[in-house]
Amino acid sequence: PMEAEAEARLLLQEARESIEAARSYRRELEQRLRGLQQARQQIRESATLTRDVLEQHFNDLKGTLKKLLDERLMSLLQEVDAIEQESIKPLDECQKLIEHGVSTANDLLREGESAVHGDVGQQNEKLCSFTKKALHIQLDSLPEVPSLVDVPCLSAQLDDSLLTILKNQIFRHGTVASCPPVQLEEFVEKPGGILVRWCKVDDDFIPQDYRLQYRKSTASHFEDVYVGSEMEFMVLHIDPKVDYQFRVCARGDGRQEWSPWSVPQIGRTTLVPHEWTAGLEGYSLSSRRNIALRNDSQSCGVLYSKAPTYYCGQTLTFRQVLSGIETVGQPDRRDSLGVCVEQQNGCDSLQRDKAVCISTNGAVFVNGKEMTNQLPAVTSGSTVTFDMEVVQLGPSSNEGGNFKLRVTISSNNREVVFDWVLDQFCVSLYFGCSFLYPGWKVLVF
Repeated sequence: PMEAEAEARLLLQEARESIEAARSYRRELEQRLRGLQQARQQIRESATLTRDVLEQHFNDLKGTLKKLLDERLMSLLQEVDAIEQESIKPLDECQKLIEHGVSTANDLLREGESAVHGDVGQQNEKLCSFTKKALHIQLDSLPEVPSLVDVPCLSAQLDDSLLTILKNQIFRHGTVASCPPVQLEEFVEKPGGILVRWCKVDDDFIPQDYRLQYRKSTASHFEDVYVGSEMEFMVLHIDPKVDYQFRVCARGDGRQEWSPWSVPQIGRTTLVPHEWTAGLEGYSLSSRRNIALRNDSQSCGVLYSKAPTYYCGQTLTFRQVLSGIETVGQPDRRDSLGVCVEQQNGCDSLQRDKAVCISTNGAVFVNGKEMTNQLPAVTSGSTVTFDMEVVQLGPSSNEGGNFKLRVTISSNNREVVFDWVLDQFCVSLYFGCSFLYPGWKVLVF
């Protein structure tokens, strides 16, 4: 009986495992079925959209061609009218002159016949008057009439090769692609932004430029956000927790036209945008409060973020933006760009305890102490990034702290890496900046 019971339990276990395997198998099949349905839907939707685009394009072409042909016809007809009027005008003037001469000759003939057949007593007087009039009219002077070879004979020269050229161009116009040469690859959430990456999927396609577009899920039209040779772009001014649709295309080397668009994909960020704190007298902020400009106020101090929005595992980026004049402010050894555990009002620099920063001369400070390693100086257009990760929790540090962050600061293709020891658990930090002289303008993202 015990062996039978054990065998029954074994069979029951095997049956349950088979049932679970069948369920898993069914889930996989259902998932693949959904994938097939999505693929079929994409083919049909893209085919319908392509038909609509082709029909609209060729209808527009037909309308444009008809308009251009009508305009050309009107231009040629106007040219015919102008030549006709210009050529007929001297003939009309000559005709008036001849008709006037015919009328004068008729009058002279009547007067001469009357003088010849008139009364004898008045005959001499009439003949004398007639003779004088005939001499005055100059009956031997006739107006010149142009011969037919000297006047225009209008005709139209129409080159039938235009139809051949148009036919060849039309038959080569447009292509239908089954797959675009580039596709979207990755979306990385950033505070108030999305880092979009794409890749080339056609080995035979040699790209020259890429073109990235996006739109809100509620918008009807895409808009350009990037055109260039890079294969990633940071899209800023993204509203958190809102879906955005992205697509990318490319332009081949030496070509003018763009390739077909990639399959549109949805990207979003759940991270609120970085903002500077408003109201500090020495700084002016942009409308989105992500750009701070050191103004010419005599007041100085550290400008902090509105909240501790920088989290370990993210990349914090400061970019020196050009102002109206293409220069930056005069540097000072107390200038700072960095992060800190908490705000401390009354300080004129981040070169203090519980903060890490870089000065505009490239010096790196950790808890107020300058490191021996130094980065390039911050100048016009410079980009400085901070990356942090937790490397130690607990009381085992020999330096007295129980929380350690691995910090990487990069500037102008160089970086320094060090451990930042803190006495408290902290994964969200404030960022800040301080500049003594006006002209510095910093974007944070």
